Parts: sequence; C-alpha cells; structure tokens
Amino acid sequence: MLDVSVIEDPAAAATSLDPIRSRLLAELAAGPASATMLAARVGLPRQKVNYHLKALEKHGLVELSGERRKGNVTERLMRATAASYVISPMALAAVQPDPARFRDQLSARWLLAVAARLVRDVGTLITGADRARQRLATYALDGEVRFASAADRAAFVDELTRGISALVAKYHDEDAEGGRPHRVVVALHPTVKAVPPTAVEASSDGASLEL
Repeated sequence: MLDVSVIEDPAAAATSLDPIRSRLLAELAAGPASATMLAARVGLPRQKVNYHLKALEKHGLVELSGERRKGNVTERLMRATAASYVISPMALAAVQPDPARFRDQLSARWLLAVAARLVRDVGTLITGADRARQRLATYALDGEVRFASAADRAAFVDELTRGISALVAKYHDEDAEGGRPHRVVVALHPTVKAVPPTAVEASSDGASLEL
C-alpha cells in the first residue's frame, strides 16, 4: 500500500468523492475487509457495498488483498491501494489553476495556483517513476517560525528571497550538457488553528515555511 496516491483521472476523482465510497476507502485503508465485513461497519446491504467496491476497483482505488472461504462462499478481501489520496488538478484539466496567467508573490490565490501546479507536476512525476520502477529525486522542507512583528516577517521574506536567489544563481547552469531543470518553490503562509473542521480559520500566531 502506498502512503499517498495521486488521482488524475476525472472519473476516478468523482468515484472517490462519493460519500459512501469515501467511507469504504477509509475503512479499507485501515486494513483488508470483505463486503460482508464492510456492510456491518457502514450499515448497508452487502450487495450495495459490493456495487461500490466494484466501482472503486475499476478505477484502481482498491485492490484484491486475498480470499477466504466462509461456508460455501469464497469472500474477496479488498484493501485500499493507498493510505490517503490527493486529487490532482489534472482531474479538472480545462479549469486547473495556471500560475503563468498572473504573478503576484503577495497573493494568496497565486500561492494556491503554485501549490496546485506542485501537486499536478509531482503527481505526474510519481506516476512516471512508478511505471519505470525508478526512484524520484525530490526534497521538501517544512517548518514553522513565529514572528514578533510584521516588520520581522517582511525582513525574513527579504532575506529568504535574497538567499534563495543567490543559490539559484550559483548553481544554475543554462548550458550544462545532460543537465535537468528543477523547480524550486518557496511558500510562506499563516498557520491554521487546530479547531473543529466546521470552524477552520487562519491564525496570525505563526507562519509555516515550505520549500
């Protein structure tokens, strides 16, 4: 089972967003189960659960884990193909965000467009690497910093910009034979308070940094 799987196909995305199928995915991410076992957990007839499992299996969201004999019946034990799923902007290809349409480093919506492109591109790379059975070379830095003032935050952004720009200038080689371009994404945004899902709001107490 993968830790995270990226859903690029629109039909697979629609299937995963169905409330019942989403619940079944969560159950099967916890461990293999048969339609009979799942029916008891979610309070639905076994036939209806089987119907939903077939739809999930068709789109590669669940897979056969094994079989067991129960009386005169052989039950199929299914499991989720990943512990969690991310829907790529590719699933909405015609209206996916495009950071190239505008560029505003201080715009939260531009940051969202950049993040969406990151999900799309890394998802595509993961799919390709899996097919080629190769390891994908990536790096991520995730941290949190608490600023004493807005002035400190601005100073931090300025220093960070100059530092990253200097590193890019140092290592970028436009004429490197056999070189491969890499994208660098740096994001800074307020952290989100740990509140109930129905009342999520942004907090100004800290900021998270992603690279």
